Amino acid sequence: QVQLVESGGGSVQAGGSLRLSCEASGYTFSWHCMGWFRQAPGKEREGVAVIYTGGGSTYYADSVKGRFTISQDNVKNTVYLQMNSLKPEDTAMYYCAVDKVWPTPSQSCGFESLTQRKGFGYWGQGTQVTISS
Repeated sequence: QVQLVESGGGSVQAGGSLRLSCEASGYTFSWHCMGWFRQAPGKEREGVAVIYTGGGSTYYADSVKGRFTISQDNVKNTVYLQMNSLKPEDTAMYYCAVDKVWPTPSQSCGFESLTQRKGFGYWGQGTQVTISS
């Protein structure tokens, strides 16, 4: 079955960096829309960044553009989220997600994917990121 296992969360001071990892299994890694989402206490889950693993196209929320980078390693079946210049408002539980168990076209993965959580059928358990000021 599909499994997504996140790691790399932690507590750092503002201005610091963290790299989150999402190791995927149970499906063919390429040709999927994968994303990082986050949810702060009392807030709705929001899209942070998505990547189409069939070609590497990436899309970011305005709040993280220029600070976060999503990338993939097809050998390790892993998607990363490099987070730099972290701010207290980045504090949240971060979740990795993939759209379907079968391959999907690149057109299905775009900026709008950041706001369409229903398009992602599989989620990891999350990893906590806490940024102190």
